[in-house]
Amino acid sequence: MTDPHDLDHRVTVLESEVARLRELAALTTSDAAAARVLAGGADRDVSEVRAELRAHTQALNALRETQLEQGQTLAAQGQAMAEGFATLGTGMAQITVLLESLAGSAGDD
Repeated sequence: MTDPHDLDHRVTVLESEVARLRELAALTTSDAAAARVLAGGADRDVSEVRAELRAHTQALNALRETQLEQGQTLAAQGQAMAEGFATLGTGMAQITVLLESLAGSAGDD
């Protein structure tokens, strides 16, 4: 059989090992709680980033629609200007013909 003194030593070692394991379990529990808090924070952060990304996407889509509308307006104005200049050119050609015909009539006098 083992020496009773040896048994006391073994119990002491066992008790210190149990105390160490309890500390380790407490640290592990604390670390797990901290990890859960961090994961929750990360989840909120990701949700906020997604919401901001959706808002930015909506703003960019609205800007694109505005640019398309402005492009159509500019194209219509450009077409109207081109038609105006064509009309002006035709009018100027007619005035030139009339002036030349008047100049020719005045030269015949």
